[in-house]
Amino acid sequence: MSADSDIRAWAAGLPAPEFDTTAWTTPPPLAGATVAIVTTAALHRRDDEPFGPFDVGYRVIDRTDRDLVLGHWSPNFDREGFALDLDVVFPIDRLEELAADGTIGAVAPHHLAFAGNQDDTVTKVRLDTAPKAAQQLRHDGVDVVLLTPV
Repeated sequence: MSADSDIRAWAAGLPAPEFDTTAWTTPPPLAGATVAIVTTAALHRRDDEPFGPFDVGYRVIDRTDRDLVLGHWSPNFDREGFALDLDVVFPIDRLEELAADGTIGAVAPHHLAFAGNQDDTVTKVRLDTAPKAAQQLRHDGVDVVLLTPV
């Protein structure tokens, strides 16, 4: 499986969980909301443990971190945009601008990065890692999450 069309066909057949109810919360207006980024770009600091195959963990990225490594190992992933501008996969500078002009209340002190190229380990993320990540975000007072699927 190497062509993009092969991977798309494979992913289309993966089962998706079904829920009896939909969890929902109503955030405050954006002008008063604390916003965090959750990315699947496998970003990490140079001194963090790199993402490995089937790594369902996440890395915490501080608000001030900009010297980040993109840890995707897929041959189908184009790194050019990231190499030119971190904000392509991790729009932290755009969030800082939105906070500065009052569009959002604040930028969260921490953001989270997962490796997006997962297969059947998604259940582990949903049942284990994601609740821990959500707890981290809640601890930081996050009201809104900007997801950047990569």
